[in-house]
Amino acid sequence: MRNTLRISIDTGGTFTDCVFLRAGRLHILKVFSTPRNPAEAIHNAVAEVLRAQTGAHLGAERPPVVLELSHGTTVGTNALLERKGARIALVTTAGFEDVLMIGRQARPRLYDFFVTLPPALVPAAWRLGVVERIGAGGEVVQALTTAELRRLVARVARCRPQAVALCLLFSFANPDHERRIARRLRRAGFLVSASHEIHPEFREYERTATVAANAYLVPVMGRYLEEVEQRAGGQAQVRVMQSSGGTISARVAATQPVRTILSGPAGGVVGACYVAELAGYDRIISFDMGGTSTDVALIDGALQTTNEGHVAGLPVAVPMLDIHSVGAGGGSIAWFDRGGALRVGPQSAGADPGPICYGKGTAPTVTDAHLLLGRLDPEQFLGGAWRLDADRARHWMQKAIAGRAISSVEEFAAGILAVANATMEKAIRVISVERGYDPRRFTLVAFGGAGGLHACALAAALGIPRVQVPKFPGALSALGILRSDVVKDYVRTLLLPVADETRLRKLLARHFAELERQARAALRDEGFLGARQRLERALDLRYRGQAYELTLSYGKNFVAAFHRAHRRRYGYADPARAVEIVNVRLRALGLTQKPALLRQAHAGRAPQAAWYKRTRVSFPEGALATDFYVRERLRPGNRLRGPAVIAEYSATTLVPPGWHARMDAYENLLLEPAGGRQAGTMK
Repeated sequence: MRNTLRISIDTGGTFTDCVFLRAGRLHILKVFSTPRNPAEAIHNAVAEVLRAQTGAHLGAERPPVVLELSHGTTVGTNALLERKGARIALVTTAGFEDVLMIGRQARPRLYDFFVTLPPALVPAAWRLGVVERIGAGGEVVQALTTAELRRLVARVARCRPQAVALCLLFSFANPDHERRIARRLRRAGFLVSASHEIHPEFREYERTATVAANAYLVPVMGRYLEEVEQRAGGQAQVRVMQSSGGTISARVAATQPVRTILSGPAGGVVGACYVAELAGYDRIISFDMGGTSTDVALIDGALQTTNEGHVAGLPVAVPMLDIHSVGAGGGSIAWFDRGGALRVGPQSAGADPGPICYGKGTAPTVTDAHLLLGRLDPEQFLGGAWRLDADRARHWMQKAIAGRAISSVEEFAAGILAVANATMEKAIRVISVERGYDPRRFTLVAFGGAGGLHACALAAALGIPRVQVPKFPGALSALGILRSDVVKDYVRTLLLPVADETRLRKLLARHFAELERQARAALRDEGFLGARQRLERALDLRYRGQAYELTLSYGKNFVAAFHRAHRRRYGYADPARAVEIVNVRLRALGLTQKPALLRQAHAGRAPQAAWYKRTRVSFPEGALATDFYVRERLRPGNRLRGPAVIAEYSATTLVPPGWHARMDAYENLLLEPAGGRQAGTMK
């Protein structure tokens, strides 16, 4: 009988991170990303894991293991950001061809009369109206004739699209016309994304934009996933991380790629929740600083999804974790604007050419700044497998400030870090202070290759009392993906007033039952039976007359819960005002086996076994003698005081002066200001 090898991979801008199980223990691997073909980096990572695990290689006739490969991908995100998706046509109800351009009345910058909006994914000539009409209640107002259907297929054929987005008016209430058109177009050989399959929910602009984005990505994602499956071997089971915090099969992801746009960052949030739970924290801010960007999210007791996400200036209305991203990462490039002000990002050196100190780049980056300030050990990068070139970084950074009023390369480096920190501090404020949350009541969970270098400075600026740097910080997103369940989301628009509660609950039970039948069948098709299925009910609620709603779990006192949630989010509630149910939602989970970090025995307070050198490091207080430690040699119970640098294979953690660090039983680091108030329980 063959063994099953579970591998999780997060493809990023600079590195591709891999987590896998060997002899019951979790291990990690980092390889350089291959931006021109991300599937190549996945192939390289899987091949190296297989060689280390079994001595086998990809392509063997009878591989000794069956692969289960789950991965997060940036393919969809990059295609949208760079506008490198497919050539698509949009089919909609006649008279509504320009919904994509009309959008909403909200402007991205209120007082800027010269805002240039990104071009629509579908040019005007390829937006096709079909004569038919479904009413708001699902009634047929104007029938779709066979002749009209024939004319439509001919018009689509003349456009020669690579894919078709299909979104008819009120098809969420009655999808009959949309089903007929989809069948006919697919029979004619077109790839069709239909709104009743992708996003059967009201709000015409958001629905149309979401379906258009899906069609735009289908050919790109389809080719990518086909290559991933081929490179992983014919027997591999490939899954893709969704933006909502769960995985789906590659087959589903190829037809619904819009669900994977925040694929990698979602894995990081899932991983952050897991390590925080081990430490006894349920109120956290996840801080994921990688090579090209920083992703932050706030979790107050449980993961929260939103249906109001925006990517590349487009609304994406499928469920996604509420993640805020900014262009500040280890590879973010420092530059001067026309006024001479120092800027950092959003442009990144990525994996090719990478930061200056990697040996090919010439543009100063955040990583180069840390190296010249002494915060990175050039001999310990990637566990010593890659040496950083400090002399090269100094040479090119000196050239970058030639003729400018900057006294030294060290001053330039300190300025780069200050600007990057300001960008990331603002991002954390967006998801906390601006939404009514006090960051002083949360724990900052810092990960990604660069997260531990900036975490304490950000915590001090925001009054956050503690920082947790998990085990394997540079691969926590991949660990989160490996621990994720298979998730399928279902929604139905109702627009019902909360009046006769007994009658209402019977009606809701009927709608939930219909969605649950679909969900259970879909989970069975993927091998999840009985206790391995879990269904979670939710409602979208609002006060009657409001334009937007809040999503809450469906429970006994859901109306009272809505009033409380409304007060927390908006600062007020009106229990006397009528409440309306907008949508019913069902989240169906196929429960997977979850590899865990193992609890280790307490080894005492002294960290001497991990110490390997003392050297001077630049801080705002000046250049200070700083102890350097190898994290892999630290043991649970070890404590150390700043200033200190903790180097490891996947990341580096900076403990500033006035802070101390200790390792918990699961080998996660907890950093706090010396003499600071400690909260939570370290297990």
